[in-house]
Amino acid sequence: MTASEFDQLIEQQHLALDAFAKGDDGPLAALWSRADDVTLGNPFGPFVRGFEQVAETMKRAAAHYRDGEASGFEQLAKHVAEDVAYIVEVERLNAKMGGGEDVMPVALRCTSIFRREDGNWRLVHRHADPITTPQPAESVIQK
Repeated sequence: MTASEFDQLIEQQHLALDAFAKGDDGPLAALWSRADDVTLGNPFGPFVRGFEQVAETMKRAAAHYRDGEASGFEQLAKHVAEDVAYIVEVERLNAKMGGGEDVMPVALRCTSIFRREDGNWRLVHRHADPITTPQPAESVIQK
């Protein structure tokens, strides 16, 4: 894959995340590998493994968002090799969250890993969490 092909793939993912901010997980689900080794860590729960669990988790996560949009992406790193590629970004969304009626800003630090499967690039790992500013050491203590 060339860098420009990867940029097109990332644009697809960004469009899928725009749909996700509206509560629609379908476009993002379409980018995923259907393999048993795929993994997802989202802001609403622990890591899951396998496409079935990933799909169920994404559907539940998308249900938290309404009337939203992707408002920007800050790319921190990307790498493209023959059969694997990744991107590290801060994703910014605006959406109604949970039962709230106000559109609120959301920022997530995200890592997405893709691999080539049967000539197509598929998402095989995604980790997103809300830590986008420095945190105190005590923030990692489990109570």
